Amino acid sequence: MLRPSSLRGRLLLMVLGTSLAVWLAAAVMTWIDVRHELDELLDGHLAQAASLLVAQEVPELEDDDRVDAPVLHRYGRRVTFQVFQEGKLVLRSASAPDAPLVGDGRKPVSGFHTVDVGKRPWRVFATRGADKDVQVFVAERVSSRNDILFAVLRSTLWPMLVAMPILLLAGWWAVALGVRPLRTLGAALARRPAEDLRPLAAAGAPDEMRPLVDALNGLFERIALLLERERRFTGDAAHELRTPIAAIRAQAQVALGAGDAPQRRQALERTLAGCDRASRVVEQLLTLSKLEADAPRRSDPVDLGAVAQAVVAELAVAGIARHQNVSLSAEPHVVVEGDETLLAVLCRNLVDNALRYSPPGARIEVGVRRAGPRALLVVDDDGPGLSEPDRQRLGQRFFRAEGSEASGSGLGWSIVQRIAAVHGASVRALASPRLGGLCVEVGFPAAAEAPVRAGADAAMRK
Repeated sequence: MLRPSSLRGRLLLMVLGTSLAVWLAAAVMTWIDVRHELDELLDGHLAQAASLLVAQEVPELEDDDRVDAPVLHRYGRRVTFQVFQEGKLVLRSASAPDAPLVGDGRKPVSGFHTVDVGKRPWRVFATRGADKDVQVFVAERVSSRNDILFAVLRSTLWPMLVAMPILLLAGWWAVALGVRPLRTLGAALARRPAEDLRPLAAAGAPDEMRPLVDALNGLFERIALLLERERRFTGDAAHELRTPIAAIRAQAQVALGAGDAPQRRQALERTLAGCDRASRVVEQLLTLSKLEADAPRRSDPVDLGAVAQAVVAELAVAGIARHQNVSLSAEPHVVVEGDETLLAVLCRNLVDNALRYSPPGARIEVGVRRAGPRALLVVDDDGPGLSEPDRQRLGQRFFRAEGSEASGSGLGWSIVQRIAAVHGASVRALASPRLGGLCVEVGFPAAAEAPVRAGADAAMRK
């Protein structure tokens, strides 16, 4: 319970240690203060007693005579006095010695002194009498003062000493009660099954625990989102890879059973096409999974025209193979803030979709320009286009328009929309007013004029 790693033990040690330290400090301060006040009081009594002796007349005695005062109280031997006249002891208490308490009795002495008489310390007050040849000493045992001091301290500190164990128990109970919500929370978390990611109830939690409960609820929410993404990724992969894998298997069976070389070659080519499609689906799924991971991404000034130029140059070969005309019109220095790699993926998906879903001989026009404070990336084609209901469904995973013969997974649009969201851009699909097919516009917040990245400069020089 009191180990350093225990919060309750630490609190107990701090509370009880502080209480004990305060009690000891109070006892020391009481000791010092009471001793000072007691010394002042008893010194005043010695001075007062000396003044009474001074006020009295010294009796006329013979040369060798002296008067011994009687002992009237059982503590009388703890207080003593002496009166000397012309160096001779003429009056004393029964417990006083013959020799002067301070000095030799002839030389004038005054004030307070602490001396040893009979191996015991005495507090002595010395003063001159009414006659100049009279010396008065009044003394008290120091041990008597200590006895009074201990009696006062005993009556003062004893109740505090008795109360200390009660205070310790009360501190232990208060700390145990205070950390009970933490123990309750820990027990509740320990009993939870791994799949239970419901938020913790924070209604009855102390104010100091609310940040912890809120942080745990936020963690549960992030874990739930992460698990949902993993489940969705697994479901997407299983859903989309099922078709190409089945096609590859079917074509492999055809190739095994083919009786002539042309039929076998055709089956193997379709098998390779199925492998390419499966590879593309995996690549798209991985890209989408990375985008949904919400990892920090770099943001640099990027020349959007240079990115589009590099993508068009890469995909132009596929367009030529289908006798399609791919062109680019880009204004200079259209700069946006973002990740150049992700922007290239966005542009590649848009252009690739236009190539895939447009018939042979179609025109695909890519444009980059400014539109007021925004930068626009536009991809136009003269393909069959999409109906309004189909355009509304773009971005849904695995959605493909009915009647489309081109291969695809429908993930490309999800990737485009996710990258656009990361860059604060908007995506709009509409009927192309110039070519009659599909027109896709991506609007980016334009960046201030700044040096673009070296990769974009290199692309512009190609």
